[in-house]
Amino acid sequence: MLAKRIIPCLDCDRGRVVKGVKFFDHVDAGDPLEQAIFYDQAQADELVFYDITASHEGRGIMADVVRQVAENVFMPITVGGGIRTLDDATRLIQAGAEKVSINSAAVKNPDLLNQISAKFGRCATVLGLDANRVTRKKGDKRSPADTLTPRRSWRDDHGTEYEEVWEVFVNGGRVGTGLDVMAWVADAQSRGCGEIVLNVMNADGTKDGYDCEMTRTVSQTVTVPVVASGGAGSPEHMLQVLADSPTGGHADAALAASIFHFREFSVAEVKKFLHSHGVQVRL
Repeated sequence: MLAKRIIPCLDCDRGRVVKGVKFFDHVDAGDPLEQAIFYDQAQADELVFYDITASHEGRGIMADVVRQVAENVFMPITVGGGIRTLDDATRLIQAGAEKVSINSAAVKNPDLLNQISAKFGRCATVLGLDANRVTRKKGDKRSPADTLTPRRSWRDDHGTEYEEVWEVFVNGGRVGTGLDVMAWVADAQSRGCGEIVLNVMNADGTKDGYDCEMTRTVSQTVTVPVVASGGAGSPEHMLQVLADSPTGGHADAALAASIFHFREFSVAEVKKFLHSHGVQVRL
């Protein structure tokens, strides 16, 4: 059995680490290089580094910052944000990233996954997926191309029928696509994606726990590793999302930001807790 991974995430905006709630209301959380060195010394398994506003604002890749971080740490780095072309991905790999994560560009141009995988391999090709539980009136569709599958439905006191769908969002969680989460992860895997970072927007930054149901469903849909993201508030939450039990998340790794950046818990504390509960981790 492969060890479960604990991965701090550096969300960056204009060269600073930030943390928000459900993708908004960001607060400063430090310098990316200082944070990266801290997590490297704390023996985190990997580091995910996202320029969270690159797609939305049309800015380029922070290649210089990535290079600086890569030169000062020894753990694997996944980098994403604003990757639109194979050249963008190549620039990041050359700057020192082990993996590149694409989200918005993959939705707009799914063949980009094929291109990156063909050049650098599945292990370097990560799908960053911002997923949202959306409530809508039953039968409402965003567009004729809407492929959303209802997950549950109900009637309110006035007899109006509603349904919940799991929708893929892009541009930093600002734009819904009408694309179903499960259909998209299956397609991405077939195109060469070697890992999926699933960030459930409804849980992001809340510290109320991961969305184990959606994480488990994605993990059971694909065969590539799934990294759970969004909602970590305690080691117990990580235990839940990593567990392979009927109610667990079945994730291969747990990503967190708030609890690590603001030093509420250390990577070592989390790993010791998981180990004491029978989870295989690298101590």
